[in-house]
Amino acid sequence: MTTITRWTIDIVETLPQLEGGRYESIDGELYVTHQPHVRHQITCGNMIVALGSRSLATGAGRTIQAPGLIFADDEAVAPDLVWIGRARLSGVIGDDGKLHAAPDLIVEIASPGKANEERDRDKNRALYDRRNVPECWIADWQAMTVDVFRRESGTLQRVATLQPGDVITSPLLPGFSCAIGRFFAI
Repeated sequence: MTTITRWTIDIVETLPQLEGGRYESIDGELYVTHQPHVRHQITCGNMIVALGSRSLATGAGRTIQAPGLIFADDEAVAPDLVWIGRARLSGVIGDDGKLHAAPDLIVEIASPGKANEERDRDKNRALYDRRNVPECWIADWQAMTVDVFRRESGTLQRVATLQPGDVITSPLLPGFSCAIGRFFAI
């Protein structure tokens, strides 16, 4: 019996596909997740509408839900949502239809449970930091908060924790603003 000590894309592609399952490799460690809670999906949909409608109106970029993001053979993830500026879009998408460079903004929606929280809040964010993602939002539909991380002094730093009643903006998205409560509306 062979013990796998570092998961790569090639190894993961040999695994049977689980219905509703998603495989991710972060630093060669395998993470298997299942379909998230419907509130997770509603939050993601609301964020897509907010970011996507602004992107379509301005032509400034594209919002993409759950894209494959491959940084290396052992670093392949599927963030809940990304935004990529128009000028960078064609250089980020590979011939395989996956992203192969850091998007401008990554949004993760935290899934309940200790292992999920650790992956969403710590492991993924550390990966995005190493890969020079300029901005990352971590939304928590249970707490109804969005933690905003921006690249400052060469690293992703938390610049705000926003709650319903607060408004989110971003220097990456001129003219964009959205009340946080809209992200969590049912």
